[in-house]
Amino acid sequence: MNMVKNYIIVILVLVANFSFAQDDNAVNFEAKVSKETLGLNERLRIDFSMNKDGDNFTPPGFEGFRVLMGPNQSISNSWINGKRTFSKTYSYILSPTARGKFTIKQATVEIDGDIYKTLPINIEVTAAVDKPNEEKTADDIADDNLHLVAEVSNQNPYLNQAVSIIYKLYVSPNISVSDFKPLDNPKYNDFWSQDIEVKRWKVENGTYNGKPYRYVILKKVVVYPQKTGKLSIEPLSLDVTVDVPTNRRDIFGGRLYTQTHKTVSAGSRAINVKALPEKGKPADFTGAVGQFDFNVITSKTDLKASESLTVKVNVDGKGNLNLFELPSLSLPSSLEVYEPEFDKKVSTSISGMQGTVSNSYTVVPQYKGKYPIPSVSFSYFDPVQRKYKTISSQEILINVFEGPVNSGESTSSSPVATNYKQPVMATGNQFQFIKLNANLKPVKEKIFFKSTLFYSLLFGPLLLIPLFIIVGKKKKAIQSDVEGNRIRKANKLAKKYLSEAKRAIGKKEAFYEAMERALHNYLKAKLKIETSDLSKDKISELLTSRNVNDETVNNFISLLNSCELARYTPTTEVTIQQDYEKAANVISQIDKQIKI
Repeated sequence: MNMVKNYIIVILVLVANFSFAQDDNAVNFEAKVSKETLGLNERLRIDFSMNKDGDNFTPPGFEGFRVLMGPNQSISNSWINGKRTFSKTYSYILSPTARGKFTIKQATVEIDGDIYKTLPINIEVTAAVDKPNEEKTADDIADDNLHLVAEVSNQNPYLNQAVSIIYKLYVSPNISVSDFKPLDNPKYNDFWSQDIEVKRWKVENGTYNGKPYRYVILKKVVVYPQKTGKLSIEPLSLDVTVDVPTNRRDIFGGRLYTQTHKTVSAGSRAINVKALPEKGKPADFTGAVGQFDFNVITSKTDLKASESLTVKVNVDGKGNLNLFELPSLSLPSSLEVYEPEFDKKVSTSISGMQGTVSNSYTVVPQYKGKYPIPSVSFSYFDPVQRKYKTISSQEILINVFEGPVNSGESTSSSPVATNYKQPVMATGNQFQFIKLNANLKPVKEKIFFKSTLFYSLLFGPLLLIPLFIIVGKKKKAIQSDVEGNRIRKANKLAKKYLSEAKRAIGKKEAFYEAMERALHNYLKAKLKIETSDLSKDKISELLTSRNVNDETVNNFISLLNSCELARYTPTTEVTIQQDYEKAANVISQIDKQIKI
């Protein structure tokens, strides 16, 4: 419904703006030509039109042309809805005298005592054509006067540097647009992308190839390249309904229009993505590209033992805020530290992402003393200055002024405790005296023959015979359950391939590397192919050809995308666990569905 409303709005806006409504009192004097490029053996028609009657019309000199006919004068005077419409036109038929580029200069006329002039018009004369003065069709006119353009802000960005793409529909004053709808929206493969909402279509004046046009911004996108090298941006395609003027007029002298549909495309655009320089790359660089500020902030620096404080590691600025890892804290062991809480306040505009990302650590000291929070460094690449920058925080001293004293504290005179070990605290009756007066009793001699153990060993095997029969029947039932065996075999296979990833669940990078390797190894084993050179589209095609349903294929490709994106985005342990379970389920589903 919203899309229908948007189309209605754009129709009203375009019709209202592309039609040149004239004030009744405004004087309009202009020159129009039948074509701006013609062959040496063709003819050119030029009309000088005014909307008020004028005197002393003076035509230009027509250098480079010979006047074959003219001036022919025509006057149109009509009343529409109670309003008078007047038009007076002087027409000429010209023939070029040579090849080249020529300018038809200004014509002048006197209207109500004032002198008005037309704008100069540039004409290009080419070699003679096969079919001179062949009339153009509505499609030809639409092709010449309608253009969809993708404006790319930077065609040579660095890896992870923001690139904006603005799609503009240019429409010449010679035609009007009554409707359009998208046919194919581009997919930004190898990019992290974010659409910027265009709340309303606004018609603006501009130029296209040096000629006056009006245009509408249809779509805005910000992309961050995730690979280096030459990357392609797919074109946006539209089906546009165009109203093209004809040479016919109605009974009131108004020009008649014909309607046609045109498919316009922004064209595929190539972006050459540069790798980040290896020279000067800091050891702690995690992929941040942009301009940033960095600091470490504590909620307080003086507190009692067992009270808590918050230490926030904060990065703010403009850049790929969603695509890098924050530096971690290194704290003394006597401080109890909880898993950080990640927070982000990021907005995306046409210039890229900007905002703040942070990790908040809750810290609880156990003992009295002074504890340092060491300096933390954050490194990023500035694409404007083309160099790496490192920001280091100040060392912060936490003063725990009340609480138990750590018995393992060093006798050093230094006032700062830096590497405490948590002592084991004795609780309860952990140490008791050994009793010296033992209450010992003699052990009675037992006879094995005819004892309980004797009869158990004698008749036990006989009693187990029914159990063996039951187990055997159960085993046969399991073996005859083909579908159940297939499910169990698929689950076992999934666990086999993902065993390495499961061991690395606590380590993000190692986990996703192991999971990506497991997914590719599974395909190699199952499809008997090499996956190193296969794209995701080819993998989807192979799985679909072996009767794997679309949902399972999409889940498999989604996991591969997660593995690639995990290098640049913060990931929680809950997300990692969910991805592991999803991978196990996907491999199991493929193994049940696939037909070799």
